[in-house]
Order: sequence, then structure tokens, then C-alpha cells
Amino acid sequence: MDYQSAVRYLLSLGRELAAPTQAAAAKFDLENISALTERLGRPERAFPTVHIAGTNGKGSTAAFVEAILRDAGFSTGLNTSPHLERINERIRINGEEISDEDFAQIFTRVHEVVEALLADGKLRAHPTYFEMVTAVAFEAFARKRVEFGVVEVGLGGRLDATNIVTPSVSVITRIDFDHENFLGHSLKEIAGEKAGILKQHVAAVFAPQLPEAREVLLAKAAQLHCPVTETAEAFRVKSESIQDGCMRASVVEVATGERFSIAPQLRGRFQLQNALNALAVARYLQSRNYKISKESIERGIASAIWPGRIERVQTNPDVYLDGAHNPGAARELANYIETNLRGRRVLLIFGAMRDKAVDEVTGILFPLAAHVVLTEPANPRSIRTAQLADMAGHHAASYQVIPSAEEALEAVLAKARPEDAIFVTGSLYLVGELRRSLRQRRKAAPAY
Repeated sequence: MDYQSAVRYLLSLGRELAAPTQAAAAKFDLENISALTERLGRPERAFPTVHIAGTNGKGSTAAFVEAILRDAGFSTGLNTSPHLERINERIRINGEEISDEDFAQIFTRVHEVVEALLADGKLRAHPTYFEMVTAVAFEAFARKRVEFGVVEVGLGGRLDATNIVTPSVSVITRIDFDHENFLGHSLKEIAGEKAGILKQHVAAVFAPQLPEAREVLLAKAAQLHCPVTETAEAFRVKSESIQDGCMRASVVEVATGERFSIAPQLRGRFQLQNALNALAVARYLQSRNYKISKESIERGIASAIWPGRIERVQTNPDVYLDGAHNPGAARELANYIETNLRGRRVLLIFGAMRDKAVDEVTGILFPLAAHVVLTEPANPRSIRTAQLADMAGHHAASYQVIPSAEEALEAVLAKARPEDAIFVTGSLYLVGELRRSLRQRRKAAPAY
């Protein structure tokens, strides 16, 4: 099938967090993805992998790790989710999105295998959207003979489709509350699901955690005899500064005394921690005789890009895109605003999904804004603006309701002064939708 047919077929399978009714029983289970990749020849075993779970920061950490490996001369595959604008974003080879032609060709092969397995009674139900894309990613990486795969968990860890890999290193970024209906309503339960990516004797890197989560992770690592690097103990930040919202830090490795200059171009103080996660991965791989220089570590961290996370896409007025869809991410965005934009007027465009902690997120963000526009991402899971106003309007000093996201953007841009800062936030779906709109506006703008 061609690319558009492949995408339409995927969309027909339903949204990622809820499989079609007939497949619901198979959603959170590794049986389907294991059967599928077994018939494909186990493509995920064709390359070493870094596997990354966590609540916040896992995508940025993955971007840092991949950039380091690529700078060191490895051919790389990067598998992340969700995408902002095009599904191809989820599958990158040597920093480039998979082509439409390659995606269509590989998807056709995966689809043929699924049909054969269903005919043979080897699958309990049709694989889900996420399982299909995961299989396409692994098959693409194997076909392109990547030398390293960097794979981000989609949801949780233990039963995520990506968890069929046996990685060289497992990484768990900061754990916080999100997707409680799937992962549990306590940090211990959520941490237990994230810890499910740990494998026997496979090294693990842990970001700083709240005590309840850390206890669970360390206990699971001990049970599986995983060598653990906790970045809070492994590195000391000797000096730091902020340039245009980006962290600059001199970091010393405690065990060796070696010093690293960390200068990500990704905005926000939290990106320093994500860079340290990647630094820990690189140092472990060095210890396993992978040729990764100090210069590649520093250059990789400095060159990594990760759209939709405090991404400034316009100036005068500044327009930032940030998919702060859970309380932890909202706190980091609030910290960025308070640290870097003090004294400036902030305007907020906000939309969210129904399964999110909307009252808590808006309680963190709305008091920082002079004006909030409530809108709806073009997604059936989005909260309708009338309900959003009832739930969260009281947190805002001033707000209005504009259901159309593009009209909300137009209204805020018309209202903003050149010195203002506009934030599009609350949902990565909203970020992707308006990121595309802003790019189209730039293309349509007359040249002078």
C-alpha cells in the first residue's frame, strides 16, 4: 500500500491509549508484539539499544543520547512517541525522519505479516496502532543496519510494546503522576510499571526520584542484579548559568574527576538533568569499549533538538510551544516562566485531554498568565471548552473561550504586544496542530 493508505489504516485502528473494542484485551500485553516481531525475524535484536522510560524528560533524554551516538560516528535509529505533526517523526534514522516510501514499504510488510498471523490463529486480536508503529520502527532500523537504537517507551514500561528489547542500558527519567488510570494511583505503583523495563544484569541509569519511586526502582534493580548509576550521585554541577533560557553548566564526574561542559540548546532548567541522563549513558557505553569521545558527548548534547518542549518558534512577540500535559511538566514550565520571563506579560493558549489532571495543571500555569484562551485540540479525547472553563476558569485572572485552536491562535497574536510572551500548552496534540499553523503562516507571509 502507499503512504497515505498506510496512515489511514493506522488511524482506523483507533487512538493509542485505547485499542478497538475487539483488541482491548490485548492492548497492555507483550504477546501480540512478540508474535509479530518473531514472524518478522526479531528485528529488534539486530542492533544494541538504549531503552528509556519515565514520566517527563524521556523524549529529551532520547534526543540527547541519539545525538551523542551520531556525533561519535554510529549510525542511529531513534523511536519516540507521540508525534507532533507527522507519524514519520517517530522513526528517525541518522537524525532524519523515515521517508514516506520506506514507511509505506515496511508498513506493507508488517501488515502482510499481521494478516498471516491472524489467518493462522497466532494473534488474539489485531495489533494496536502503537504495536504496529513499534514493529515498523524495529524493522526499519534492522533494514537500515543501524549500529544503535534509542527507543522511548510509549506508556508505562512493563507492558509497553517497546519492552521486547533487551537493551545495553535502561534509563528511567523522573517519575511523577500521569496516566494513573493505566499505571496506578500512587508513585509506588507507577514506579513499579516504569521499573518493568529493567532486565537481568543490564545496567540502569536513574534520574533523581522522589523517595517512594526511588525505593521501588532500587529494589527492582537489586532483584535483577542491574548495575545502577544514579545521576544525582554520579555527577556534581560545579557552576551553572542561563543563556536565553538554556542551561550552561560545568559538571564533574565524581568517580573520575573528569569535567564536562554541558550546553544544551533545549530551553529549561530541567534539560540539564536530561543531559546528565545522557551523559551517564555515554559514560557507561565508554566503559563497555564503545568509542565515544568527551567531545562527542559535549557536541551531541549541544546539538540535540526536541520540538514542542519550550520551543520558541517566533519572536516579537515570542511564541513558545510546550506540551505540559501533567503536573510535573507544568511545574517545570512555570519555573521557566518565573525564571526567564519575570516582568513580561504572558498570554496562554490552553487545551487538554480528558484523562489529564487538568485542575492541578491549570492551577500551576494560569496564575502566571495575564490572559488565557481556552481551546480544543482537534482530537476526540480533548476536553470541550465549556467544560474546561467550568473546571479551570477560576485559576485565570482573565480568560476567554475559543473552541477552534487556529482561531484561538489568531486572537492571541492579534492581542499580543511585541514584548509579550505567548505559550501554547496543555497538550502535545494542541502543540502539534498550532506548530503546523505557525509554519504555514510563515510560508504565507509576504517577503519585503
